[in-house]
Amino acid sequence: MSTSTILDLNPKNVWKHFYALTRIPRPTGQMEEVSEYVKKIGNDRNFEVKQDKVGNVVIIKPASKGYESKPTIILQAHMDMVPQKNSDVDHDFSKDPIDAYVHDGVVKARSTTLGADNGIGVAMMLALIEDSSLEHPEIENLFTIDEEEGMDGAFGLKEGFLKGKYMLNLDTEEDGELCIGCAGGADMNITFGYKDDADIAPGDVAIKLSLTGLKGGHSGAEIELGRGNANKIMNRFLKEIVKNYEARLASVNGGTLRNAIPRESFAVVTIPEQLVDDLLDLVKEYEKLFRVEFAGIEESISFKAEKTEMPKTLIPEEVQDDLINAVEGCPNGVISMLADFPDTVESSLNLAMVHSSPEKTEVKLLIRSSSESRKAWVCSQVESVFLLAGANVKIENEYPGWQPNANSPLLNTMERIYLEKYGERPHVNVIHAGLECGIIQANVNKDLDIVSFGPTIRGAHSPVEYVEIAAVEKSYEYMLAILKELG
Repeated sequence: MSTSTILDLNPKNVWKHFYALTRIPRPTGQMEEVSEYVKKIGNDRNFEVKQDKVGNVVIIKPASKGYESKPTIILQAHMDMVPQKNSDVDHDFSKDPIDAYVHDGVVKARSTTLGADNGIGVAMMLALIEDSSLEHPEIENLFTIDEEEGMDGAFGLKEGFLKGKYMLNLDTEEDGELCIGCAGGADMNITFGYKDDADIAPGDVAIKLSLTGLKGGHSGAEIELGRGNANKIMNRFLKEIVKNYEARLASVNGGTLRNAIPRESFAVVTIPEQLVDDLLDLVKEYEKLFRVEFAGIEESISFKAEKTEMPKTLIPEEVQDDLINAVEGCPNGVISMLADFPDTVESSLNLAMVHSSPEKTEVKLLIRSSSESRKAWVCSQVESVFLLAGANVKIENEYPGWQPNANSPLLNTMERIYLEKYGERPHVNVIHAGLECGIIQANVNKDLDIVSFGPTIRGAHSPVEYVEIAAVEKSYEYMLAILKELG
């Protein structure tokens, strides 16, 4: 569909900027071009534009007439996106634009992530900056960097960089929801080191195993959906063939990002030639089994095997066994639920990546929890499993959760405005995904009053990501009503 289709959507200024963002490669860690685009919008209007040492950008839009004495408001969104694509797609996120299009009331991308998380929030802020007809107090438009991997922008903020009393975070992904709290997290980086084994049994042949077609998704917002984890599923099969088919593991590579549920996994094994037909039959049986076990959740599971070039080395047998047993024993998915917020996950973990390379195999996990003590406990459990397997374990990049304040004056105002505009109350919740709010609050102003909202986005952190067009228009109108009311 033509690009003009997106550009014709309402509000036109929001979609104009979102389309421009799809043209700018902006995976985490590649923020220069998108930062320059954002800064230009402010500079073209002679607004004050600031950039701190880590790269966060603030554009200060002055108060409109009659609002000069009102408290300053912070709007906040992050500029980076999660780069995920299907393995059969030729797309380089470091240079290729996103191929976004309109379909049945949503905007989506062809076989890659769309970047609506959090590009829509950025686009809403840029549209606001450009519109001189709006009524509002002074606004500090905060565009943070590198949220998706490590929240570097939020952590880099310093006291005094912002002065706002209230903050609207535009990174919630459900229309009609007001978020007032979120989980904290921690990365676990695990390494099995070894000397590669060059002793391959005579008569063995090499088989490549390919597990594809899983949905994946956001490891916080969608962890409770029970979607398949490609690393856990592949490892289950590897344990079977190592135990019963004399298989040796040469390599395994599954998952690409710590905060995305892994959708694909690939492994190369060697096996006695006389067992190849039996192995191929077993792959077909497991594909049927996986489809039955994930019926109603995963509709497109594909598990295939084919002969491939013989590897030069193998993972040592004792390390292979320890790795497989540890991944098998490691918990994954939802660990506990919040008692005070029914149907909300308290703690979870995502066994995100298992990647082998010469002389080492790395396993990466992301633990999330609304409870700091529970987060520490889950980390301890995982650490124990992998230490027993002889791996090196590091817990890194810990960040705090955002503690909810049900008595927030900002929340009360936003609830009232929503009821008046839409005739129903918004759903106030605490989410399991990680937001920058708690970190910003801790670094900038512990008394900062924050609420998060945004349009409906589905499939974030996966190639099926889309954003609902009508919800974008509604969120933008709602944001403008809040800003006018706070004045």
